[in-house]
Parts: sequence; structure tokens; C-alpha cells
Amino acid sequence: MHEVCVIGAGWAGLSAAFELTAAGVDVVVLDKARGPGGRCSTRRHGDFAFDHGGQYFTARSEAFADAVRGWKQEGLVAAWRPRIRVFGRRPSNPGTTPAERLVGVPGMNAVLKRLSARLDCRFGGRVEELRRERNHWLVRRDRGDEILARSVLLTAPPAQAAELLAGRSELAETASRVPMNPCWALMLGFDGPLDADFDAAFDNEGPLSWLARNSSKPGRSGEAWLLHAGPNWSRQHLEAEPDWVADQLLAAFHARVPSAAETTPALVSAHRWRYALAPAPLEQECLGEARQRLVLAGDWCAGNRIEGAWVSGRAAAAQLLEWIGAVDGLHGEPDQPG
Repeated sequence: MHEVCVIGAGWAGLSAAFELTAAGVDVVVLDKARGPGGRCSTRRHGDFAFDHGGQYFTARSEAFADAVRGWKQEGLVAAWRPRIRVFGRRPSNPGTTPAERLVGVPGMNAVLKRLSARLDCRFGGRVEELRRERNHWLVRRDRGDEILARSVLLTAPPAQAAELLAGRSELAETASRVPMNPCWALMLGFDGPLDADFDAAFDNEGPLSWLARNSSKPGRSGEAWLLHAGPNWSRQHLEAEPDWVADQLLAAFHARVPSAAETTPALVSAHRWRYALAPAPLEQECLGEARQRLVLAGDWCAGNRIEGAWVSGRAAAAQLLEWIGAVDGLHGEPDQPG
């Protein structure tokens, strides 16, 4: 019996698990992937590596900036200063240019890999069932194992959280009302450098929304490019075959980087993010149900940025610690409200 089961090894889940473990709480972390990162994972193909989800992050709050300073000292985070272009008309409300774009080194999951190495993380199994017993949760995975925990922190995308909790928690309805935009990503690897006058670009025309020379980031090598399709295009072609998607996005890339049309990529791989970004996050740090000792967290709660996921995870940890402290010792009856 674990005190807390954290589902999801992205920024929200691992930030929470780290805070809980530091407070002396027994925590187990589950994730369906082979390693940590979630949408900030790093995909490797031979000699190429791609940040195929989150591209960079910023530090807006003093608390997150302080954490970033520590990660910089450890060599896990560095500033990325790309040459930026904008294709098409700029948005009417583009916001402010970040003082510093930050990336993980050597991949966007660098901080999360360090955190997970210090935690009890169990990868490679999808959670199929969450069931509340009298005073604990039973978590069943598709690999056949079952985990028992007095509390659960669920950091899955809202649609998946709602499905797992349907008929079991009032939070399912709240999560079901939070939409997530999809995103098709294309990873391109080349044997030699391309002639391009930018390292990253926002594209407001055609299928693409973002282009990045991934290898221009600190700690990377080779000639690796990452493309993101826009949300409307991705939604329209959500169920399309990956090879067809790759052909379409590669053609759009050739229009932006003509030199790429003169060479055959050494690697072409499309990846679909079904739940990529919340266009209207809840702007709540986390959601909790004290009676069942259940918390939901993620960037769809506190704002769709890496910092938002970090804030949400820490808030979830604080909520769980409050409930744990409210019962008669760590192993008291957890069904009582905190």
C-alpha cells in the first residue's frame, strides 16, 4: 500500500512526486511511456534526437525562475537564442517576446529524467482502471499489475482523466469540459546542414504553425528539424495516415526552406499528439476531491505552459500533504475530508 500514486511522469506529475517524497511521503509514479517527459519527451532515431513536443519554456514567476537557476547550475537547462522568423501576418495580440527561451540539455526532458531517477517510477504500462475501495484506490494497468494507494494524483489530459473517472468522481465532469487541441509533428533528419536563414519560425499560413532547427539548441548535434502543424489542420487530419501527413508537411517545409527540396532526408517520422494544448485552461492550480483523496493536475489546469504544469504539480503536492496531515497519522482513515 502506497500513500500516493501519481499517474503521469510529465512536469506536473514529477514535480508533485518530488515534493511529496522530499516531505517523507511514500510515492509511486506510473507512466505508459518508456521514460519520463510526457509532452516534453525526447524522441531518438539513430543519431538524431528531437524535442517533438514542447519546444522551449520561459520563467515568469520568481519561484520558477529560482528553480531554473538551480537547473542551470546543474547543466540541465540552458538559454536558446535562435534566429526567429515569422511567416504570414503576425497575430493582432502576439504578446511579449520572452526575455529568455529555455531548453533542457541535452533534451527537453533533462530535468524530468533527473527527477525520475530519484523516485519510484514504473514505466511501460497504461492505466486501464481506477477504482476506489473503502479506504484506498486500486490502480490496474494493462500489463496486469495492480497498485494500491491511499491517494491518487492524476495528471493525464482531461479527456483521458474524465474517461478513467467516469462514474467514480465528480471531477470527471469538470475535466470533460476542458478541450485539448491536437498537433501533428514531423521529425526530419538530414545528413548535412541545410541553407536556412532562421533557426525557428512561427508560420501563420498553410498547415504549419512552427518550424525549428532542433540541432540549433544547446547540447544538440546533427541537422535535425521539428515541424508542428497548426491545430485546425491537425484536427482536420487527425485520423490521417502518418505517411500522408509526412508528405504534406514535408512539402510545406520545402516552401519555407527551399534548400531542403534539393536533398532527400535521412529520416522522416510523423507523430500525432492527440492532446497537445488546452486553448482555454481552467486557470486553477489543481482540482481536488478530499473525500476520495483524489487530485487532478496538469498544464490544462494552471495554464498551458511548462511553468503552468510545474505550478500545478506543486499545488497538487501541497493539497495532498494537507490531507495527509489532517488524518490521524499517515496511515489513518483517508476517506475523511481534510
